[in-house]
Amino acid sequence: MAELLNVKPTRMELLNLKRRITLAKKGHKLLKDKQDALVMEFFTIYDEALQLREELNKKMEAAFETLTKAQLEVGTIPLREAALSVKPNREVEIRQRNVMGVPVPLIEAESFKRSAGERGYAFVSTSPLVDISAEKFEEVLDLVVRLAEVEETLKRLAKEIEVTKRRVNALEYIIIPRMEATVKFIKQRLDEMERENFFRLKRVKALIEARSGG
Repeated sequence: MAELLNVKPTRMELLNLKRRITLAKKGHKLLKDKQDALVMEFFTIYDEALQLREELNKKMEAAFETLTKAQLEVGTIPLREAALSVKPNREVEIRQRNVMGVPVPLIEAESFKRSAGERGYAFVSTSPLVDISAEKFEEVLDLVVRLAEVEETLKRLAKEIEVTKRRVNALEYIIIPRMEATVKFIKQRLDEMERENFFRLKRVKALIEARSGG
């Protein structure tokens, strides 16, 4: 049996509880709809994250393979000097957007892809493989930024789903049953009080009639 609320068994409390139950059921439906929508959105983004992660793994494998070839061709030291000569990456700006009412990151960044001349290292001491390797790692960076946004969105959606689920369960299994049990108790108590009043009035009437007859 659900635990009862600590209220007085009066008609006013009965009316208040009925109104609260109606509001609680509406709130439960809204939260359940929100939870379902969040779950659908989560799995849509989850599929995107899986695709991005798979693509990133392939691009990283290709980038390191090309880097190894470039290292064999130009040597470790010239390759390291070329890497140190590369101009700093473009800035990344992190803003926010809403997904189903949940604030999630919006990472705004220009593509990391550059032309050979924009990278900053000298062509004399390098080879085309260095350019190809740089290009592949720039593609990796573009994907990393996108994947970071998507995976952080998933984390926040998962947290919101859990919070919403706890609220739905609290309403469904604790709050609403407790209020309904209290309503049932108040009704029973009011019925008992009415019966007691009825019998009390009946006894009073009988006493008055007995005295009038005497």
